[in-house]
This record gives sequence, structure tokens and C-alpha cells, in this order.
Amino acid sequence: MNFPEAIRFSLQSLQANPLRTFLTALGLIIGNASVILVVTISLASKDLILDQIRGIGSNLISAVYEAGGQTGANVAADFIKFADVEAVRRELAGEVTAVTAVMPSNDRIVVNGRERDVTINGVDEYYPKVRNIVTLSGRLIDSSDVALRSRVAVITDKLAVRLYGNRQAAIGQKIKIKQLEFTVVGTFREKTSTFGNSEILDETILLPITITRYFEQYERIDPMYAQATNADDVPRVSEEIKRILEQRHRPGANFTVINLKAILDTANRIASVLTWVLIIVSAIALVISGIGIMNIMLVTVTERTREIGLRMSLGASKKDILGQFLTESVMISLIGGFIGISIGLALPWSVRLFTDAVKVPVSAWSVLVAFLVSFTVGIGFGLLPANRAASLNPTEALRHE
Repeated sequence: MNFPEAIRFSLQSLQANPLRTFLTALGLIIGNASVILVVTISLASKDLILDQIRGIGSNLISAVYEAGGQTGANVAADFIKFADVEAVRRELAGEVTAVTAVMPSNDRIVVNGRERDVTINGVDEYYPKVRNIVTLSGRLIDSSDVALRSRVAVITDKLAVRLYGNRQAAIGQKIKIKQLEFTVVGTFREKTSTFGNSEILDETILLPITITRYFEQYERIDPMYAQATNADDVPRVSEEIKRILEQRHRPGANFTVINLKAILDTANRIASVLTWVLIIVSAIALVISGIGIMNIMLVTVTERTREIGLRMSLGASKKDILGQFLTESVMISLIGGFIGISIGLALPWSVRLFTDAVKVPVSAWSVLVAFLVSFTVGIGFGLLPANRAASLNPTEALRHE
């Protein structure tokens, strides 16, 4: 029997029991679709998480002073100062694109007829670039505002809505902060929300840092941000910033310098581990479906014992019988695999028809792996039934009822 004949006989056998064929292949359909969907969801989630982290700030490095158990006088002296920011800009000029300072404060303003606390951040013209601030209306703090100590304010979108109804209505409004009147010149938001885990909260006001420095008793930069020129240089630049700060302050002053590279690496590792765990779960489903194929093929061998005996008596060799049943097993696997792969590809691609906001990558490797696994399952789990069929004694097989 040649290969085309084996395929023809296999198709005839499978068509004789379509429901059994479908149920046998169902496990592989689900398994293959799961493999592709799991890899697709994992890649999409990984890209989304990494994009969110990168959106906080490209090559971002932040430095803060940790007071610990120090006395008030030591703490005041150890705060990061404007001179420290200038030193970092000067010494790392070729390795950072920008260095910016944040001077935090707070005040109470009237919101919807009630006084409430708001966060006041003194910033300079480099802050929007380093922190990936998005302008929603008006403009942000610029160099002339900082140099001239202009009484201008930029407020968060949520605060603008609560104060004035919408972001456009906020432009040009007067707001009193620390007994001084400021003009609202713009509204903003973070490109990627930090959910209150940074210096920007829902109700935050940005002012020129040259003004906010007079609001506080001590000069205190918290935090200082730097943006490394190259992503590969982030760890080394972080160490350099820490070295500069420690050299400029008394021994024992504790500065924490962190960057997003460690977070990105951790997110990558977690996503990779999660992907492998989900793939293993899908592989278990494929193995279970392979066991189902083997069981059904063993039943099929028993049901077709007389047919096998008849074919062997007419001259079919053991190799022909082995090839026949092995071909049937592989065809069931490939049919299930093809349908499963089609479903696994159709679902992610259908998302693209409804939205462009979410990128859903489809891995070609997942398709190839699913196909190869289907083929391997068909051979691996079809070998035992096929070998049993080929080992039947023709005489005994013809006597089988």
C-alpha cells in the first residue's frame, strides 16, 4: 500500500464515524487553540506591562534622601539641594539627557465649596520631558517661568474638572496658593499613571521651583530625576549619581537611587515564567488529548479485527497495517491541530477588527510548535494501537466476532 492509498483508506474510516472522529480530535482542537492563545495573551500582556513601565519615564533614574533615625539638623543638611542637581548635570553631562528637581509641598484650597489638601510640586523646565508629562490644554512650566519666578500654575486634569468643570475652562483662572495668586496656564496628566505612587496625585499643582523654594523652611529636593542617554548606561549612571550625592554630603548620609531597569527586568522574568507555566498547562491538555486518541484507536483496532485479518489474508503486510492505523492517528491529530490553530489565530486577529488601541501580537513560533506537537502526538500515541493491529494473527483475526 502506498501513501496516497493509506490516506484514502484513513479518510474513509474517519468519515464512517464522524462524531467519534470529532470528539477524538476535540482535545487537540482545544489544546492547540490554547497554546496559541496562551502565547498571544502572554506576549500582549508582557508588551502592555513593559510599555506602561516605560511610559513612566524613558531611562528614568530617581534619587531621594532616606532620613532614617537622624536628628532634625542632620536631616536638613543632608537633603538633596539645588547645588547637587547642578553637580549631577555638570559631571554627567554626556551621559544624561536631562536632570530635574522636584520640591514638594502642600496647601489647602477650596474645591467644590470645601477646603481640601492638594499637592504642590515645584518643578523646572526639564520636568515634563523626564517624567513624560502630557499636556491636555494650555502649556507647561517653561524656562522663562523658572527664571522670572512667574506666578503660573499647571494643574492635573482631574483637579481642573473639580474646580472649573473642564480642562479648557481652567486656563486663565486665578488660584490662591500659600496666600499668593497664581494664573492657571495649563492642565496635564502622566503619560502612564503611577496610581498615586509618585509625587503626582489626582489633585496636584505644578509651580516654578524658583517660587516653591521659598515656601519651605529647608531646601529639599525630593526626588531628583535623571534621564540616562542610553538604556544600557542606566545602572552605571545610577551608581554615578549615588556617588556624587554621597561625596557632597557628610559620611553616613543615606541616599536611595533607583531606576526602572530592575523593574523592567523583573517584569520580563515574571512574564517569561508565566508564559512557560501556561504553555506547560496547554501541553498537558495536548497530552491528555493524545491519550484519548490512543484509547479510541485501540477500540478501533478491536472493532476492525476481522477487517485487519481479511486484508492480511489478501496480502497486506504488517508494515501496511502499521502504516494504515498510524496514518489514521496522525490525520486525526492534524485535523484537530488545524482547526485548533485556526481558532487560535482567528480570535486574536478578530480583535484588530474592533480596535487599534490594543496590539495583539501573534507568534509564528506558537503556530509552528502547535503543528509539530499535533503531528508528534499523532505518531506517539498512535504507535501502540497501530503496532497492536499489525501484530494480529490473520487466522485469529478472521475468527473474531
